[in-house]
Amino acid sequence: MNLVTWLFDAQLVVAGHPVLWREVVGNLFGLASALGGLRRRIWAWPVGIVGNVLLFTVFLGGVFHTPQARDLYGQAGRQVFFVAVAVYGWVRWSRTRRAAREHGAPDAPAVVPRWAGRSGWVQIIGIGVVGTVVCALVFDALGSWGPWADAWIFVGSLLATYGMARGWIEFWLIWIAVDAVGVPLLLSAGYYPSAVLYLVYAGVVLSGFVVWWRARSGETPQQVTAAAGVAG
Repeated sequence: MNLVTWLFDAQLVVAGHPVLWREVVGNLFGLASALGGLRRRIWAWPVGIVGNVLLFTVFLGGVFHTPQARDLYGQAGRQVFFVAVAVYGWVRWSRTRRAAREHGAPDAPAVVPRWAGRSGWVQIIGIGVVGTVVCALVFDALGSWGPWADAWIFVGSLLATYGMARGWIEFWLIWIAVDAVGVPLLLSAGYYPSAVLYLVYAGVVLSGFVVWWRARSGETPQQVTAAAGVAG
């Protein structure tokens, strides 16, 4: 067995259940990304991408022969879309940072938090409802474990990540709704490290919501002006 194969298949035992190390490591990268998002740091995006790639292989349990051997197509599929949205967020936040520097605010964060507003909520609710129904039907046809819960986690996660890229404060609330469904699903499917990390995420999410909410009224005029130049 070569080193790459060993790293890919390495396991630990938790309460008598085998767990892949890459599930643990992937979730830790996700947690680091969430903390970076809380602090509005650009590095949150590439760090999150690494976790997405690892978790993609974890949630296709039947394909990659994981200890759980269950395919969560929503969980796996969202990792692919996460990478695409992360690239979008990475570019958007980088542009905001450059604009802030050009407006004389070199220490400005990568994004200025703002409320999504009426149009933003129309997008959130519309995509959330329609997307969940469509994805649930698709996942059910594919034989996904818990298709309706898996569908909401998939759609809600994409909405939250997109909201983070746009600087919408509400994205933290969407993550709370995702975690509320995700923990029971992951526990029932045997993905224990991911379920535990979801609980940890919940604490980070609540903290992040408060931090972004307070930051919305505390940004300097230069930072707000710079952000307005690239918002849309």
